[in-house]
Amino acid sequence: MATISAAMVKQLRDKTGAGIMDCKEALSECDADIDKAIDYLRKKGLATAQKRAGRAMSEGTIQSYIHMGGKIGVMVEVNCETDFVAKTDDFNELAKNIAMHIAATNPVGVSAEDVPEEIINKEKEIYRAQALEMGKPEKMVDQIAEGKLSKFFKENCLLNQAYVRNPDITIADLINEYVAKIGENITIKRFARFQLGES
Repeated sequence: MATISAAMVKQLRDKTGAGIMDCKEALSECDADIDKAIDYLRKKGLATAQKRAGRAMSEGTIQSYIHMGGKIGVMVEVNCETDFVAKTDDFNELAKNIAMHIAATNPVGVSAEDVPEEIINKEKEIYRAQALEMGKPEKMVDQIAEGKLSKFFKENCLLNQAYVRNPDITIADLINEYVAKIGENITIKRFARFQLGES
């Protein structure tokens, strides 16, 4: 059995924001391997987040972020279950980081369900045309288009995007980490991104 030092627990806490007892448990379950312990805590956080998914979220915050000296502006509504959590530094830090991420990546929607039908149809058309141009057989064209559409959702839907400050995790993973830390369900309800000169 590997020895778990206080320094290792602190290192894991700094990386994940999890509680001391959770960090100790993760390290002992993973033979003091920090990377495995991070994955362990992430999975545990995800399980906790899924348990809470059914709860009502009527509180939260609207966070704004202005970038490039007023050239890009973002407003995002992030919801939680209680007014108490909505006022915490952790919750507001999460909302601010999401707003900054939106400024940087310009997603088309929170999730695939939010992407307008006309954008989906336009993308499919482009992918079909590209596949035909490459001489792919007609029966494979739709399959190729669907595959590329999945990639489009991954890159352009906020929850699926790799987080700009840590590309190893998605925005959904980031939210789940905060759900585990805060102990309440959190969701991104909507956002608006403005870029100077865009119609």
